[in-house]
Amino acid sequence: NRPLHRVNHPDVIYLTEDEKWDAAVEEIREVHKSGRPTLVGTVSIEKSELLSRKLDKFGVKHNVLNAKHHEREAEIIAQAGRKGAVTIATNMAGRGTDILLGDGVAEKGGLHVIATELHSSKRIDRQLIGRAARQGDPGSFQFFLSLEDELLRCLSAKVRRRFQAKARLDKQGDLSGSWLRLFQRTQRFLEKTHRKQRKHLLRQEKFRADL
Repeated sequence: NRPLHRVNHPDVIYLTEDEKWDAAVEEIREVHKSGRPTLVGTVSIEKSELLSRKLDKFGVKHNVLNAKHHEREAEIIAQAGRKGAVTIATNMAGRGTDILLGDGVAEKGGLHVIATELHSSKRIDRQLIGRAARQGDPGSFQFFLSLEDELLRCLSAKVRRRFQAKARLDKQGDLSGSWLRLFQRTQRFLEKTHRKQRKHLLRQEKFRADL
């Protein structure tokens, strides 16, 4: 239980997914150049492969950790803390294996975690964030979001269009941090919905067991 040295960089929110991915790639490249390792969380295999292709275009060497490479999970995650390493992980693939920092990495700021979407469960987001700055190591994290993210697709198309019409970019080309409340409210709504569904399923199973 050592003191926590995790830096929370402000969330950045974009109008479109394309803008979000471009910004995330630029952040990965900058951190990579500094020599710090980066762990990037994605919500699906498709998104991890999309990001991988974008990084390939810039010649950024990286590993992809998803269901297609499950036999190499421990090996890949063990390398993720080395100098300049870039690792893309889907839904916290490789969890349970500590990411140990390589030589000189702590002095550079430790592992940087980038979350490219909010999950429908806050618990999964916390698990991803928790990969940085473990056991007293330094580290940081940042969320990159967009109004086209999967999380918001539970909203009707009409509501999404209304939000997009209201959105105004700031001088940096992204949206105000106040938009984060929309994501947080939607995440809480989905968590509540999923809890109700689980309770309903348990009641059904108990009813069948009592027959």
